[in-house]
Amino acid sequence: MQIRLSPSMRSLTIATSNGFLDLMKIRVRHVSHRTLFHTILFLAFLLPFVFILTAVVTLEGVNKCSTFDCLGRRYGPKFLTRTDDSVILQRLIEDFYNILNQANSEAVPVGLTLPNSFSEFLSQTKTNHYDAKKFALVLKATMDNLDREAKKSRLAEQLNKHVAASSIPKGIHCLSLCLTDEYSSNARARRPLPVPELLHRLSDNSLHHFVLASDNVLAASAVVNSTVRSSLRPEKIVFHVITDKKTYAGMHSWFALNPIGPAIVEVKGAHQFDWLTKENVPVLEAMERYHAVRDHYHGNHMLGTDVEDSPRVFASKLLARSPKYISLLNHLRIYLPELFPRLNKVVFLDDDVVVQRDLSSLWEVDLGGKVNGAVETCKGGDSWVMSKRFRNYFNFSNPLISRHLNPNDCAWAYGMNIFDLSAWKKTDIREKYHFWLKQNLKSNLTLWRFGTLPPALIAFRGHVQPIDPSWHMLGLGYQENSDMGLARKAAVIHFNGQAKPWLDIGFKHLQPLWSKYVNYSDGFIKSCHILDPQT
Repeated sequence: MQIRLSPSMRSLTIATSNGFLDLMKIRVRHVSHRTLFHTILFLAFLLPFVFILTAVVTLEGVNKCSTFDCLGRRYGPKFLTRTDDSVILQRLIEDFYNILNQANSEAVPVGLTLPNSFSEFLSQTKTNHYDAKKFALVLKATMDNLDREAKKSRLAEQLNKHVAASSIPKGIHCLSLCLTDEYSSNARARRPLPVPELLHRLSDNSLHHFVLASDNVLAASAVVNSTVRSSLRPEKIVFHVITDKKTYAGMHSWFALNPIGPAIVEVKGAHQFDWLTKENVPVLEAMERYHAVRDHYHGNHMLGTDVEDSPRVFASKLLARSPKYISLLNHLRIYLPELFPRLNKVVFLDDDVVVQRDLSSLWEVDLGGKVNGAVETCKGGDSWVMSKRFRNYFNFSNPLISRHLNPNDCAWAYGMNIFDLSAWKKTDIREKYHFWLKQNLKSNLTLWRFGTLPPALIAFRGHVQPIDPSWHMLGLGYQENSDMGLARKAAVIHFNGQAKPWLDIGFKHLQPLWSKYVNYSDGFIKSCHILDPQT
């Protein structure tokens, strides 16, 4: 370091020996000797520190952060320090994002070998020395492939559930066969239902009449048992069970051998009603004449589905092809006034419900002159089950539908309905039902997806009286996370959906709500190896 003072003492020049630091000349005006001495002393201390700091920062690329280096970066001038590690890391992250975005917009090369596991992915990366772009492309292709496989698995699961829900379990089929055999060989199994001296009660309007249409003996028994056991006055209960011809003997045997007095049970087969012919019932005609109907409900159920569908959408499409929708038993409810001409009021129950509370008060509900007392399904916290409006059922792109219906109209639930048959007889509900059923057949089943509720939604328009939702809780066969608190409080719980409680695919924590009304100690149930799902 050199310090030169001009002869006139008016300027001072300071310079390092290697020229690294060359300060401007300092003009001194009337500087005292003391001031000059303090200035020289300050510079003598400052300049070595600056030299040391500069040297440390220069060597920082070789050595890790030292005390002086950190001190320099924290307290020294920014031009003396290198770029912070966090800034470099941020730049690397941004570069990586850019590479990923570029890979996302590019097509995966044909023939690219994809790993089957993460360890294989790492091994390929190391062995082939992937650059960042190749790494991103392989990662993208691998994740896309895994996503496709996961979707296929979920859809396959839904298809298997659909097949299981549409089939008759071996044990229940066995039960029906054994009871049918018993009907032919055991006089007790053929005894009249009800006994002749109680026949008058079948048309007594002071009693509470329930109607159940089913070809499932086990399910029907659970409905009847739960209703009677939950009743405060079981002696007022009359059950009218209607089944098909093939199940009639077995159903009759069951209730003849398992009386539920003081309640009364009547079992009738659809074949015993002479007027139930294809000329009077469009469904019967459709099953015989329309090949498209048979193909739709009994053909390849994968038609019309897409691997890109969500599991719920896929399940909904499969449900729309369920053969139950062309079952006569599923359409019988529209003929209740003809089936029971001497009754004024009935409660109709599906065979996948459980009654948990006395239903006597239903006969006291004021329907306001309406025909159908039902729970509306467009109001409630459950966005899947209780958010149904007409737009969820009908194809509003069809002009016939868009001209006659409002997509925002609230839907209501079948499964537990109080019907005023006296009021019903004064309407044209059945004729409207037939008209729209035939229109859907003519349109090759394009007006709506589901079977019995949509034409009923149209036919009963203006004839439905909403009742309190606590009477009827739906969805226990759709979703596993049904609110157990609400389920225990509801008067009737409905296992609508694929996961019926008597199937292996039923939700295990919900099954006890149904199975407690099944007599698993019965000899026929035991011989058919029908086991309590909770054992």
